[in-house]
Amino acid sequence: MSANPEHTDTPAEVKQACDNFRVTFNTLRAEIGKVMVGQQEVIEAVLTSLFTGGNVLLEGVPGLGKTLLVRTLAQTLHLPFSRIQFTPDLMPADVIGTNIVSEDPDTGRRQFVFQRGPIFAQVVLADEINRATPKTQSALLEAMQERSVTVGGETHVLAKPFIVLATQNPIEQEGTYPLPEAQLDRFLLKINVGYSQLDDLMTILDRTTGAQTPTVERVMDADQILDAQDLVRGVVVAPHVKQYAARLVLATHPEGDFAAGGASGPTNRYVRCGASPRGAQALVLAGKVKALTEGRYHVSYQDIQDVALACLRHRILLNFEAEADRVDPDDLVREILKMTPSQPIGAMA
Repeated sequence: MSANPEHTDTPAEVKQACDNFRVTFNTLRAEIGKVMVGQQEVIEAVLTSLFTGGNVLLEGVPGLGKTLLVRTLAQTLHLPFSRIQFTPDLMPADVIGTNIVSEDPDTGRRQFVFQRGPIFAQVVLADEINRATPKTQSALLEAMQERSVTVGGETHVLAKPFIVLATQNPIEQEGTYPLPEAQLDRFLLKINVGYSQLDDLMTILDRTTGAQTPTVERVMDADQILDAQDLVRGVVVAPHVKQYAARLVLATHPEGDFAAGGASGPTNRYVRCGASPRGAQALVLAGKVKALTEGRYHVSYQDIQDVALACLRHRILLNFEAEADRVDPDDLVREILKMTPSQPIGAMA
């Protein structure tokens, strides 16, 4: 799976590459499903982040399998994995590493040597990220965006592919710190992990209280993942679909020309700060993966709509009126989807 639709010689090779991607995606989903029961939308969202090269934030109360999901994903990939347990006393150096004094046993000369932290894996689980202080949370910013770490004036480049999968408890719980807006924006997707249904819970009991423990097979290595990411970026997005993604993001901006519902609409009423350009990038990239998994080589309006909640819910800051009216970001994104026509601006004239 190394073809890119923009650089492949023949349509047959394009189709074969995309078919291979879909098979690999389904294989990964099936392997993770051996351990994770239900939560198919959550699994698909995590795989979407992997194949776009983005990071993902998983939110839910403790005990719903968020950490298990990330561990299982790491087991299906031939990539170095590390887990960072975020606690109030965790320091930035515990995440990215620090310079330590090392003495040469032969010469006795001392020098500073950089000791790498757990961020130097390729699949990084940031567990309960919002239990650490904002100072420690911010230690991830450069790694998540630039794929590098700077310590003591020296920049260390992280190996590719690199993905941060963070879990967090709802902010209403004790001992949590809200993530800074700048860090939230660096997550491609935010996924809400809910409770299991009755049948799924029965299956969980069978798998976790019996004598046998489910195991998964490794499916992909680093080169295959990078090839898949190249393939995703080559998927075609028509100008009118790209414009629709941009208008959805602009519809989240209060006082803007495209604010949903106009002057008296929900955006102007409830939004304090709308989504950044990263929101539009997330819509397009996640839409490309959605198209590939459904056997298409171009992005549709429906693809953008299907990924809109996960791409935008954490990028919209609500005001006090929204809190008073018990409006959450998901409600607002759904309203924006209803109020934003898919027709291009020229076609609406």
